[in-house]
Formats: sequence, C-alpha cells, structure tokens
Amino acid sequence: MRAPAYSDQPDEVFSAEAIASPTEMYARLRRTAPLARIGDTGIHLVTSWALVEEALGREADFSANLTGVLIRGEGGEPTRFEFPETGGAAVIATADEPAHSVHRQLSQPRLTSRRISNLEPALRRWSDEALDSWIASGGGDFVPIAEEVPARAVAALLGLPDRDVQLHRTWAMMGGDMLAGAVDHETMGQLGRDTAKMMQYLHEHLATAMKEPSTEPDAPLLHALAIGVARGQISEADAAGIAMVMFGAGGESTAALLASAARWLAGDPDLSDRLRTEPALLPRFIEEIARLESPFKFHYRCVRRDCTFGGYALRTGDRLMLVWASANRDAAAFEAPDELRLDRRHPNHHLGFGRGAHFCIGAPLARLEARILIGELLRRTTRIETLAEDAASYTPSIFVRRLDRLPLAVVSS
Repeated sequence: MRAPAYSDQPDEVFSAEAIASPTEMYARLRRTAPLARIGDTGIHLVTSWALVEEALGREADFSANLTGVLIRGEGGEPTRFEFPETGGAAVIATADEPAHSVHRQLSQPRLTSRRISNLEPALRRWSDEALDSWIASGGGDFVPIAEEVPARAVAALLGLPDRDVQLHRTWAMMGGDMLAGAVDHETMGQLGRDTAKMMQYLHEHLATAMKEPSTEPDAPLLHALAIGVARGQISEADAAGIAMVMFGAGGESTAALLASAARWLAGDPDLSDRLRTEPALLPRFIEEIARLESPFKFHYRCVRRDCTFGGYALRTGDRLMLVWASANRDAAAFEAPDELRLDRRHPNHHLGFGRGAHFCIGAPLARLEARILIGELLRRTTRIETLAEDAASYTPSIFVRRLDRLPLAVVSS
C-alpha cells in the first residue's frame, strides 16, 4: 500500500484565504487528494463524505482520544503539538468505548427533549434581553449576542450561577482556541493555565453538587455527574472534564452557528422575507446553515495501529482530521451542495453536528437556541444588512468556523 500523498500546499490550511473561505480548498482536495498528508506531521486531512463515514465506523483503528493537534511552527511550517497525558482528557467527545457510553448515559437524561423544552422560556427571555437594546440602536456587532445566549444556556444546563455569564462566555471559546492551529507554544501554555482555572471553578461547583446531589429528572447536569462519581462510574476529573467539554460543544459551536445564520440572512433579504412569512421553514434553514457553515470544521482521530485507509497505509500514532465542513459539501452526498435549499428531502442528513456514536449530545439544544434567537431576530426586524462588505471577520482558526466580528444594521418591525 502507498503512503498518502502530501498536500500540494501543506501550509495552505493556515492561510487567511482558507480561514475566511475554505470551500475552494476543500473542493480541490476532494477531487485530487481526499486523504492528504500535511507535510511531515503525520496528520492527514480527510475531506470526502465516503472516507469520513468510513473512518467513523472504524473505532478499532481510529481513536477519538485527543492526544495532539496541528499547529503552525515557528517558521510557519505545519507541525504537531502533543498534549501531555492527563486523566481527564478523554471524556464524552474524545472518549472511546466503554468510557464514552458511560459518560453519555450519565449526561443524556439531562438533555432529553422534555428537559430542553423546559429551557425554552429562559432562552426566549435571554434572547429578548440581548436583542432589546441592540435592535433599538439599529444593530451593531451581533457576535456578543451570539456568544452570550449559548453561554447562559450551558451554565443553566450544568447548574452554574448566571452571574458568571461573562466568565462562562470566555471559557466557552477557549477549547476552540487550543485547536485553532495558529497559536504558538507560549500561547498554548497560557491557554493551558486558563483551562486549569476553569477546571478549578468546575471542581468547586461539582464539590457543592456532591454534598447533596439531586436525583430529580430536571436537576442540573452537575448533579448527574456527581451521582456518577458517588457510584464509582466516573472520577471527579472525568466529571469536571465532561462539564468543560460542554462549554465548547454547547457554547462555542452554537455561537458560531448563530452568527453564521445572521450573516447569511443579512446577505439574502429575499430569504429573510420568506422566513418571516413562513416561519415553519426556520428549522430547515438552521440545518442548511449547520451543513454549509459547519461550526466545527473537523475533529481529530488518532490511528491506533498500522492499517490501510482509502487505499493508503497509515502508521500507529498518525492523526486524521475528519473534515465535516468538506464532507458537507460533497456532491456525492448532496445535490447542488454549495446551495442553501429549504426543500431538501432529508434536511438533517449532514455532519454539522457530527455523526455516529459521537453525534453531538447537545444538538437538540443548539437547534432550539437557533430557532428562538434567529426567529426573534426575524420577527422583530423588517431588514437585516451588513454594515460593510469587509467588516465581518472570522477568528483565525483552522478548527472552528466562528465570526469574531459581525456588524449588522437592522430596521425594527
């Protein structure tokens, strides 16, 4: 078996063009090298729907454990940053079986449809509070709104005090920063120290929950995790790690989805008008945004053993980057893949929330947040538009498709 071909531009993934608009790069890779080795890093981009789907079904070969990431080296070249081994690193999204099932079984009951529905009044209140002054002022940067509502939702889900919302909002973005790729070793070290502070905070609130953990179905998730610790199902480090993952998975990804949806509407007034007159189509719009602007562009897999994949030889310790954002635009899986269509036969058939055993546990909450906030934005306005074509900007990350600035102008209804 052959080794995978090198990407013809191994540092392209870090370029400003690829950060702002990676679609062309992904399309070329799907055509020419759907499994592309990035320089000498041992990391491979997986960009076709077929190969991503195959990798997801081969957990015996590909571990979800996050052990190292792609970063830009001091000379600008792609290199690999290895994480130190920590007991709490492999939780929920980055855990393999049997631990993954244990973590999911503890968390899932607190994310049932009924539990999520119970959050709807609070989500509407938070959305209204965030939009009131913003709309009255004729708009402004939409990103703080897109970040604050999910941060409050994650805190409520976990059982953390709402007064710390700005702290939660900051922490929600840290996981993505660590995977951004364009950070140096010094910055990575600072992010590690900030993560330690976050973990201390979560341990303190977990300790409070462990004193009298509630078994009520609507009790916060920290109580379910506390019960898991008391029963010996998970360690305290695992419990805090699961809570930490919820910040990134439920905070940053949803913030990215909300801002992308708002930007798309600002660029398509006819679509905005149609959704105002046919609000029942809003869920389909949200699914298309999750497909076309996948909040997390990829997730890693670590090669457990020498094996073949896509007709090529992989070595133990190699990494795969399963590029959801590319597979979601693969013509082999979607008709007119680069178009937003509200009439797709299977609107949920995409990888915007992952797929398989590691499908995003918080997807129902993210969908509800998007329907409420974007629905309110449409209901309370007659026009949404960008203030300037080049005013919006994306955070410099190879991992997350997140706007860090989105100035919009609105006319209230």
